[in-house]
Amino acid sequence: MSDIIYTKVDEAPELASASFLPIIQKFAAAAGVSVGTKDISLAGRILATFPDYLTEAQRQTDDLAELGQLVKTPDANVIKLPNISASVPQLVAAVKELQSQGYALPDYPEAPSTDEEKAVRAKYDGLKGSAVNPVLREGNSDRRAAKAVKSFAQKNPHRMGEWTADSKTRVASMSGGDFFSNEVSATLAKEATAKIVLETADGETVLKDGVTYPAGTVVDATFMSAAALDAFLADEIEKTKAEGTLFSLHMKATMMKVSDPIIFGHAVKAWLAPVFDKFGDKLDALGVTGNAGLGTLLEKVKGEPEIVAAIEEITAQRPPMYMVDSDKGITNLHVPSDVIIDASMPALIRAGGKGWGPDGKESDANCVIPDNSYAPVYDESIKFFKENGKLNPATAGTVQNIGLMAQKAEEYGSHPTTFEIPAAGTVKMILDDGTVLHSHNVEVGDIWRSASARKAPIEDWVNLAIDRQKAEGTRAIFWLDADRAHDAELIAYVKPILEAKGVADKFEIMAPREATRASLETITKGENTIAITGNVLRDYLTDLFPILELATSAKMLSIVKLMNGGGLFETGAGGSAPKHVQQLVEENHLRWDSLGEFCALGESLTFLADAKGNEKARVLGAAVDAATQGILDNGNSPSRKVGEPDNRDSHYWFARYWAEALAAQSTDSELAAHFAPIAEALVSNEAKITSEIAAAQGAAADLGGYFHTDDAKTAAVMRPSATLNAIIG
Repeated sequence: MSDIIYTKVDEAPELASASFLPIIQKFAAAAGVSVGTKDISLAGRILATFPDYLTEAQRQTDDLAELGQLVKTPDANVIKLPNISASVPQLVAAVKELQSQGYALPDYPEAPSTDEEKAVRAKYDGLKGSAVNPVLREGNSDRRAAKAVKSFAQKNPHRMGEWTADSKTRVASMSGGDFFSNEVSATLAKEATAKIVLETADGETVLKDGVTYPAGTVVDATFMSAAALDAFLADEIEKTKAEGTLFSLHMKATMMKVSDPIIFGHAVKAWLAPVFDKFGDKLDALGVTGNAGLGTLLEKVKGEPEIVAAIEEITAQRPPMYMVDSDKGITNLHVPSDVIIDASMPALIRAGGKGWGPDGKESDANCVIPDNSYAPVYDESIKFFKENGKLNPATAGTVQNIGLMAQKAEEYGSHPTTFEIPAAGTVKMILDDGTVLHSHNVEVGDIWRSASARKAPIEDWVNLAIDRQKAEGTRAIFWLDADRAHDAELIAYVKPILEAKGVADKFEIMAPREATRASLETITKGENTIAITGNVLRDYLTDLFPILELATSAKMLSIVKLMNGGGLFETGAGGSAPKHVQQLVEENHLRWDSLGEFCALGESLTFLADAKGNEKARVLGAAVDAATQGILDNGNSPSRKVGEPDNRDSHYWFARYWAEALAAQSTDSELAAHFAPIAEALVSNEAKITSEIAAAQGAAADLGGYFHTDDAKTAAVMRPSATLNAIIG
């Protein structure tokens, strides 16, 4: 196994790797550090899942499973780039692309009927959504802006939209019948195995059996009422029209791959309710559910002019919709994975509460977030900025995050225990000793789910927060609601640990709404705070605050301290990656910013030095920090416009600054001597290298695929400078 694993992923981050990884491997080798790759891309995972359908030459190892074992060892040192958390449309598109490339994969069965189709569907469903992160995150999260990045953002503040007190933008959530209001929770006194059953008038159905929990696990159960959801959505559509704002739905149909696509489908049906009422049987026959989005629905009915006309008629009567791409008519409801709440809501808030409408203009919006568990964070943010005006990035402090996520903690681990209820009855969680742990009365179509958080990750999370607060000396808040069932169980863990460590006075405990306002007040004053949160809020907040502070979350330092001693270094968000790929294909310009990769690389090398006693790796890591500072100080980050410097230029400058720092340092004379000629070559050939990179821009680029690109074609696109390639090798 290589000293450092650099993950092979998808979209823009993977394209950037074709340019950046050769540089990393060249420099690391000088310190005796090997950097290998493991494929966790969507296409790679698909191929690894279906070896029996492939030729021997086409088969691929299950790299995700291998990494899943590695992260449980002290030897783990993984740099993880953002991968696709696939929705069904993305999964289907990836399968079709691989089939077109000669891989005889089975089709994705949308309505499996035979045992074989059901088995294929189960395998594909295992690849959807958050299939990667729960496997690799065997530790809790420490996310923050690197000091150099934060300093640069303050010196070069990004543009913020203006907030006004009369803004009509608001957040709408269910007042009852949702996951929040129906949640129950308990901490298990001893190890237990549970089964989940549905009791109806016709008997008992086992929904899930053999779910095991170690002692001390916090086990939750809840459900969302389908009837309450439908009534809420219908009401909000009418309210949006009356208010004259954009209708926008904000979900997480990627990570929450079972529950949220169902909720998304309810929204599509609510939007087209008269159409479903009139043509329900016909739509059923066409295989239309709504869960895959409006785009798939429109494709399936395009041969039915009467239905198409009815859709156009009802659309004209609806309020204008928040758009993903108004030029192409791509709406908020087209694809479940197009509008991801942790990216979409911060972007809207940063823009002064404005979203893009079908007319190509910005408007206020009704931000519909059905479940009320975390919606108050966005609701309170909007209220704060209406009262106080926009945040000033030049003077704002920062919000760091310590997140509970190890061992599939909380809702992000709920997929195997989430069910769309087929018949009215009672869902019960029954322990092996016969105890009924949780019970809910449910109706047809309700969405029931259970989630859990284990004792060891919870204790590790609290201790990580204590260490971080001690290191920073700043305000620290546990974002926990004493009136929420799950959070009350966590508070019962948190308080005794803080008291036992004698640091209870260093921490506050607040519900998410109050914590949001307290944190915004703190950073508005130019001070810093630490948000200590569960798994979902970890995800949401490490986009919300960085997008407000830095304009992007892709530049965050993300360290996962693995519980068994290894290190996982994540490189930021990839939410805008599809647009980046589109621009590269059309104009051969990649605006992806690799700053997250730079930060992760420095941390990984330093971690390796500490773990293995490799002092040369420590020198390399320190030089990475200097190179990153050089990129920021000299304005070498990628531009958004074709013809201007892009991702490939930034890699040249990073390699140059890295080599110069290594040549100039006095800690290791051998490394200094090794990198002196490399630095000189990079400096003296600046004009030639940058002109060769610039010459590649403007024309269309052929990658040989989207989900499964051709390596040689991608290398030709991403390494266009023969001069730089000769220096790097």
